[in-house]
Amino acid sequence: MAWAEWEQLKAEAADKAGTQMRLNKAGPGGGGGKKGDLAVNQTDLSGVRDDAQKLHTRLWKEARVAVPPSETAAGDLTKQGFELGGALQHVAHRWDIQLKSLRDACGHIANHVDFTKYVHESDDQYVRTRVSSIAALDQAFDDDNAPKGEKNKADN
Repeated sequence: MAWAEWEQLKAEAADKAGTQMRLNKAGPGGGGGKKGDLAVNQTDLSGVRDDAQKLHTRLWKEARVAVPPSETAAGDLTKQGFELGGALQHVAHRWDIQLKSLRDACGHIANHVDFTKYVHESDDQYVRTRVSSIAALDQAFDDDNAPKGEKNKADN
């Protein structure tokens, strides 16, 4: 590669610098003026929890309906000598296992949201307690609460 070609490539790269991907740090100006991670409010969490709980319930009521008739049909087909009976039994069994896994995942989501809410409520209470004790401590050192002799020295 010739020196002139190298210089040309460097110049082209510098021209494209604003459009390239940045790794390991946010671009200048960052995301929207807020620092920190993702923010979620209680309404968002409650909605996720409620949806997960509803899906958990609906999966049991509506999605599992196919399992008992499929198992019955599989048994009947097997008794009549059809190999399809074994395959249908396998499908019904796998459906039931997958459905249980999905219901468990929905339950974990709902439980995790409840746990998160509990943990953050106790964290918030702890922070409120600490901040209010600092405010009380600050008031104790206010000039209005200083002993009379100390108050006059502060004015001088």
